[in-house]
Amino acid sequence: MSEYPKLNLPLAKQLNIAAYIFSAVVILLVGGMHKIHIDHSIDLTFLPAVYSFFNALTAIVLVYALVQIKKKNIQAHKNAIYLAMAFSAMFLLMYVVYHVSYPDTKYCKEGVIWYVYIIMLILHIVIAAGILPFILFTFIRAFTGQIDKHVKMARWVFPLWLYVAASGPILYLMIRPCYSWMIN
Repeated sequence: MSEYPKLNLPLAKQLNIAAYIFSAVVILLVGGMHKIHIDHSIDLTFLPAVYSFFNALTAIVLVYALVQIKKKNIQAHKNAIYLAMAFSAMFLLMYVVYHVSYPDTKYCKEGVIWYVYIIMLILHIVIAAGILPFILFTFIRAFTGQIDKHVKMARWVFPLWLYVAASGPILYLMIRPCYSWMIN
């Protein structure tokens, strides 16, 4: 019995439509979350550390998934990708909850480090905004047995997803001293 799923193009078509819709909803939600502000009585200032931790876990699991597929351990690779997607979903949920609850934090450092931060942040935001549907399409290709297409997509989607997952915690550590609730 093969570890690869059977080719299922009708399912792929349905999942692609769902991926387009989901991606559009997420992009609209993340793009519009700064216009929404929810007053709350619960202190959520712990969330940036937690969602950054989930991003770091995603990066670690993605590297593990790569190692496993290089070893041709397909089941371990699949399990790792499922876990990376779950960690990314947890990140996204907490990220949105935090950002509809608190205003954006401005980076408070000056000099060369400010430029490093801004360049990393711009790359992180641009890649993160565009990569979600491609992560989903890459997953769908594997899930529906289109392994050759999955491999072709994964070769360029993987490093971009890894950059987003790894740069998120680095950016958090850089901006952490700038949070107003930490300064006061």
